[in-house]
Amino acid sequence: MSAPIPRDEAIERFAGRNSAYYREAFRRIGERRGYVPSFNISAALLGPVWLGGRRLWSAFWPFLIADLLAVVLVAFAVSGGASTEQGARADRLETLAATRALEAKVANDKDASSSMARSLTRSASALDQAAKDARQAAEAAQSGASLIVALGGGLFVAARISAGGLANHLAERRFRVWRLGGDTGTGGFSLPHALGAAALLMVFVPIIFLHFADRTLFKAFPSDPAWNSDTAAWLDTAIGSLSSTVAPAAGALTRAINGMLGLMEGILTQTPWPVVMAVILALAWQLAGFRVFLLTFVAVSYLAILGYWEKSMQTVALLGTAALISIAIGIPLGVLCGYNKRVAAIVRPLLDFMQTMPAFVYLIPVIALFGIGKPSGIIATIIFGIPPVVRLTALGIASVPASVREAAVAFGASSTFILFKVDLPTAAPSIMAGISQTILMCLSMVVIAALIGAKGLGEDVLHALQYAAQGQGLLAGLAILLCAIVLDRVVQGRQSS
Repeated sequence: MSAPIPRDEAIERFAGRNSAYYREAFRRIGERRGYVPSFNISAALLGPVWLGGRRLWSAFWPFLIADLLAVVLVAFAVSGGASTEQGARADRLETLAATRALEAKVANDKDASSSMARSLTRSASALDQAAKDARQAAEAAQSGASLIVALGGGLFVAARISAGGLANHLAERRFRVWRLGGDTGTGGFSLPHALGAAALLMVFVPIIFLHFADRTLFKAFPSDPAWNSDTAAWLDTAIGSLSSTVAPAAGALTRAINGMLGLMEGILTQTPWPVVMAVILALAWQLAGFRVFLLTFVAVSYLAILGYWEKSMQTVALLGTAALISIAIGIPLGVLCGYNKRVAAIVRPLLDFMQTMPAFVYLIPVIALFGIGKPSGIIATIIFGIPPVVRLTALGIASVPASVREAAVAFGASSTFILFKVDLPTAAPSIMAGISQTILMCLSMVVIAALIGAKGLGEDVLHALQYAAQGQGLLAGLAILLCAIVLDRVVQGRQSS
């Protein structure tokens, strides 16, 4: 890095013809802490254009958005606002009411006592009242247009005043960074950047007014519906081919998951409930202390008294199978990501995809490959549950101080010793947090897994949603919540007690 430019010379380069103004403004700002009252008229008048010219991008985008939002409000109000649609609806209802009134008159002239005449008369009256209500709503919306204009104008003025009040502080901060960096090519006011910002406003503002003048102009992106249907058909074919190709492997994986799930479910549901309950309470006391023991006692009592014991054990078996597989895959993968940045760069987008993709979307290929049933629910749960343990394990390994590893190497420790005796113990809090998050993420999938055949408490919540049984849904949801709390406290151990 080159030496800092002398202050006076730097201000000359940075501010150009306005160097005297900025020298005084920067001096006043530098003498005091906090916000120093200062107002830049050029920034207030030009707004985003000035900020763009000064390359203050962190402030440029918020103020540009504020200006565009103000323009949207004004254009919306000037074009009639909501009254345009309300007025069109009122016109349609008035036309329909007039037509229905004419039909009712003809029917009454023929036979006023007929059911048809009475029905048409009632319909005409109802349409006439609806047309009056729509017209009143349109007039109310029209009267509110001036308020929207005032709101848009107020937003624009407030944004420009804020820009003027913050401009010198932002410029002073950028000046300090620029001066210490010594890069003379990025100093001063950039006319190309200012023109680029002005061009954005010159393009966006007319588009906004044109849109509200003719609301069909930019309402929808001009796309061909055939693109969607053709792409969907291609994906159907691809998924079908993939399903037939991986059918043997998918079958083997399904049998393995069914075997593991059946073993866990059999242990938890076929063992007498007093034994299972006593073991759970003993583990809670041993691993997490007396307070978690009391919480666990309340939770298992709730599950048993309200008849959720067997279903909660099915849920724990489903959760346990998914969580064990997630942890068995996630911790080694996280350790590898913590050691190897290239692997981390490859895995990170996959984890982002797994966490951000809605669960209902990736249920589609899971069902196509593995069918409907508990294995598909477990696989979907694994996809959703793996990212936390991978991310936090990698973070824990990467955060191990280099000095600790160097000390172990200095004493002749092998790479295996460093992994198991240095890195993993040091990263243990982060890894345990990842395990806890994975268990909770897996448990949050029980309702979605119930959609594809998984049993347990999620099935009760799903039935409550289908039949609008609010009480039953709340009771089952509270049972899931208690399971989640107990599992989290027990896994975290005495540090959370």
